[in-house]
Amino acid sequence: MDTQALTDEKLMEAIAGDDRSALAELVRRHQDKAIALAFRTLGRWDLAEDVGQEAFLRVYRASSRYKPEAKFSTWFYRIVVNLCLDETRREKRTSTDSGGILSQFSATSDTNPEEIHQKQEKKQAVWQALGRLNERERIAVVLHRFEGFSHQQAAELTGWSPSAVESLLVRAYQKLRQELADFKENS
Repeated sequence: MDTQALTDEKLMEAIAGDDRSALAELVRRHQDKAIALAFRTLGRWDLAEDVGQEAFLRVYRASSRYKPEAKFSTWFYRIVVNLCLDETRREKRTSTDSGGILSQFSATSDTNPEEIHQKQEKKQAVWQALGRLNERERIAVVLHRFEGFSHQQAAELTGWSPSAVESLLVRAYQKLRQELADFKENS
């Protein structure tokens, strides 16, 4: 079967019929974005990869019960967001591991060491400020700013109302602006 030509929903039907190549195709299509979403939410690659793996395990286990009432991607990324919320609650972290995050960024193309250092400081300040947001605010910002989801899409992914997402974003962006204002003045 040519799994590349199938929709995500058809792949889920094939997975329910124990077609492992269909699962492999879903992983190929969605793994990178799922791990990126988890990383931006959790701040650690190891946890992000664990969340990605667990999300696909849940997809596999739920394949026989899957009903395409929403787009597959909406359903799947909601699983990822919920796993991130679970991980955040379990770990009770108060801030992201900024050192771990910074070590994952690729080197910039700048050759000026001072510019490189300033960009790294800015990244670190943003990630630390993001890590100090409460979990709901952080997830709302990650979905909206980093993943490019609309307020409505973020609401569908989280199960929150669109107005709750909007409120979370307003508060989160206000907090981030306040925290990063000092950094901006000093750079």
